[in-house]
Amino acid sequence: MEAAEILTALADLAPAGAERAFDVSGAGRPLIWLPGPDRAPRDARLDRLAALDALHRDQRILRRGLAFVVGGADLDGSHRRVRVPLLAQPVRLERTSRTYRIVPAGDLELTTLIEDRDLAGRLEAAPGLAGSGWLGAPGTRAWITAAAEAAGLKLATVQARPPRRVDDETLVGVAAAALFTTRDVLGGRLRDTLLAWAVRPGLADTALSRLYTGQGGETVPVGGDVPVGGNVRGGRRGRRADGRRRADAGGVAGEAEVLSPLPLSPAQRDVVRRTRVEPVVVVSGAPGNGKSHALVAAALDAVDRGGSVLVATQSVHAADVLGELLRRHSGPAPVLFGDAERRETIAADLAGGAGAGTDDATLRTAEAAVASAADRVRALSDAITAALDQEHRAATLPDWQPLLPALSRDLPHLFDPDTDLDAVHTTLVASTAPGDGWWRRWRRSRAGTRLRRLSGGDVPAERLRTAVEAAGAVRAAARLAATGGTDLAGSWRALATAEAALAEAVGTAMRHRATSAHRWSDAARRATGGLAAALRAGRNRRRELLAGLDARALVRALPLWVGTVTDVEDLLPPMPGMFDLVVLDEAAHIDQLRAAPALARARRALVAGDPRQLRFVSFVADVDVAATLRRHGLERFGDRLDVRRSSAFDVATGAAPVTWLGEHHRSVPHLIGFSARRFYGDRLELVTRHPRNERADVIDVVTVEGASVVDGVNQAEVTAVLDLVRRLAADPPPGGIAVVTPFRAQADAVEAALLAAYDVDEIERLGLRSGTVHAFQGSEADVVIASLGLVDGDPPARHRFAAGPNLFNVLVTRARRRLTVVTSLRSPEGLVGDFLAYADRPPVAPEAVPVTGWTAELAEELSRLGLPVRPGYPVGRWRVDLCVGGDADAVGVICGVHPDGAAAHLERQRTLIRAGWRLHEAFASRWAGDPIRAALELASGIGAAGPGSESGPDGPDGPGSESGPDEPAGPGTGGTARAGAQPTRAA
Repeated sequence: MEAAEILTALADLAPAGAERAFDVSGAGRPLIWLPGPDRAPRDARLDRLAALDALHRDQRILRRGLAFVVGGADLDGSHRRVRVPLLAQPVRLERTSRTYRIVPAGDLELTTLIEDRDLAGRLEAAPGLAGSGWLGAPGTRAWITAAAEAAGLKLATVQARPPRRVDDETLVGVAAAALFTTRDVLGGRLRDTLLAWAVRPGLADTALSRLYTGQGGETVPVGGDVPVGGNVRGGRRGRRADGRRRADAGGVAGEAEVLSPLPLSPAQRDVVRRTRVEPVVVVSGAPGNGKSHALVAAALDAVDRGGSVLVATQSVHAADVLGELLRRHSGPAPVLFGDAERRETIAADLAGGAGAGTDDATLRTAEAAVASAADRVRALSDAITAALDQEHRAATLPDWQPLLPALSRDLPHLFDPDTDLDAVHTTLVASTAPGDGWWRRWRRSRAGTRLRRLSGGDVPAERLRTAVEAAGAVRAAARLAATGGTDLAGSWRALATAEAALAEAVGTAMRHRATSAHRWSDAARRATGGLAAALRAGRNRRRELLAGLDARALVRALPLWVGTVTDVEDLLPPMPGMFDLVVLDEAAHIDQLRAAPALARARRALVAGDPRQLRFVSFVADVDVAATLRRHGLERFGDRLDVRRSSAFDVATGAAPVTWLGEHHRSVPHLIGFSARRFYGDRLELVTRHPRNERADVIDVVTVEGASVVDGVNQAEVTAVLDLVRRLAADPPPGGIAVVTPFRAQADAVEAALLAAYDVDEIERLGLRSGTVHAFQGSEADVVIASLGLVDGDPPARHRFAAGPNLFNVLVTRARRRLTVVTSLRSPEGLVGDFLAYADRPPVAPEAVPVTGWTAELAEELSRLGLPVRPGYPVGRWRVDLCVGGDADAVGVICGVHPDGAAAHLERQRTLIRAGWRLHEAFASRWAGDPIRAALELASGIGAAGPGSESGPDGPDGPGSESGPDEPAGPGTGGTARAGAQPTRAA
């Protein structure tokens, strides 16, 4: 009952509804009538509209309206100007030499002025609605009249062509098409939606209940008790490829090995493990932290374990980013909402009937391929680990040297080459095992007897342990001397190839298991057939059709869905717990009201967000929150139901611990250093750091003289921005140019200047975008120009807005390569002043750390040869033993086994290769401890890949270059290769 009460309280706190919009045109928002709905000749007005759309390509601001009402009338208590389409649809423009083709890019929507959903559904069901020739069909005028009346608009007449002059005293229907822009976000009928959810049964066993109350049904692994498929050797329960149960291979589901087609860091793998068994998992991190990789990997893993996943984001752009990441890696194809072309494709596919699904023979073949590839990776990893362990033991021999005479005298048998030291160590552990009772004492006594026989002596356990370690060092050193020392270059290359093959095999197996015949029951076929019909229906009618589907059968057959929180409620059946897992991205930017329906649709939740970036905006008063909680008896939930201050992310952090993703993969150190220190307490691990970029000064400050702010616009800064873009146009960066500002008026002025200076072809060539900081959260560009839009004499409130920590953090972290700040401030203070001072200081290289032993000896000899040497160079959370060379030519030299052991050594190697480093190994055993000979050979090989070196994938941005927003590029645990993109479903 608590979940229902919470939903009811949230409904009472929902906005009553935004002001009804009757005019889609206005200043800066042209309404362009079209000669036909699908094509129009190119002219200056359409070119400008296409350019405007290109500047805001992440936001889908371009709409095509069909069947307009124009004029004026007394509405909502005042006389209103009316320019409103009865039907509207997001579109994009495809250019030819003479025309624009108008291509749907989203749902055809009936005007929200019609609030009766049943009536809206009947209007959407009109024959041929919005189809070819519909505007001129005989029944269209009657439909326009009926739809306008349903919207509260009384028409005087309906005409086929737009009027040359609009009479603002009457309302006229127009059976024509027009283009317009919008940046409004649909608020939806949140109150009605939440009240409808409050009365649905089954809410107790949902992520919503678990987030707010910590209660829910029995905790089971994602996908239920017996998932459809699973990783070979995964240590979990599942089905074999032939559909039969597979017994536990040992271990808990969350502890099983994580195999993924994506490269993952240890923290990202931890997210996947937690998502397998915990009801709520929370992930956080700074920009560029690999969050999207972690979310996609967890979603793929959940589907592979037989579950179903809903990925819900705040923005269309974020949904596109995750969808693109899914397409880049092998695995199950997602159902994406919102794109009309993809939706039409899946509707056609589903209408043709689903196939039989992947057969058992194919599943067995794919699973065998994963097992074989995993065995290959495991064998190579074990061989490298054994070699590293041997190298580590041999490296300790000098420490044991003074003790060897006495130890070999007391225990000569241990130093015999034929003695099984592993058996001695195992027996020593058994002989000193703790515990009371006659059985344990008997076992210790028996182990002691065997230990004396194996070791050839009777000495205290601690001395025996010392002797075993010393003997191991002697034996390791002897073996390395006989074999020429440790050289793992070939092994590293073989491991990288094997991991790439494993990643591809895992992705292929995931894709096959997601389409397994075992998922396709008769109910699933009926449900997907119903989905095909629903996809062709209007938005309101689609809700009705989807509500009647067998939701569980549908998501079993189509297990991975991606869309915005708005589309989730509009397009998915309202069934509590229909998905096994909901992934809620951008959760700090999502208020509780909009998150609730998505959380109610799943049993578990993976919630990701960054509370130090832009947050949601709420206009609910504290007094209303307090009164609502008292009215519903929910005062004990006051900390969670504070909808004014607490986002969906905040609620989740109260239900589960947060996994912090600290690695940064996006920007060079100078671009992220200020935020790392000011907003994240120096918790970021800069995997992007390299001598080629550590001192790169990539933040410029352009100070504008004599500026003033008029009507919110700093025109002097607009002019400076235009000049900067003009300079970049000669050689534009491959990753685009973004112009960002805190203020809407300033953004509009920049937009107008760019549109006047560049046509759509140039905007696309430059990859040019512009907008407010709010429009760019989650986006990035190679070069960012930030116009602060402030002058010293501005009101304090304007300064406070621009210097808001969350907004400013987003503003200064959008750039991948270079940031230019345009400012008119003469005496900057506070946060802005601190950042501008930081930007003016040249970046400094990290301090070297002292090294000893072989590493220090080798560093000294390399320095004598004239090579720049920096010991202990930091990369992320790792240290490169020696960084040799300067700038782009610098390479890493690994001199010994990582102090934390072979597992850490392997992980460091993967991270450095993924970040683009070229690595050489220089273990002392290869040169019999002679640093002079080692330095001479290394010096001859440094700068060119050769024996003893590893070449990392240097992307266009150098170390840490990205293949997508917030993502590391290159090989990792999941391998280097990417399988071909898979067809993407859309709803």
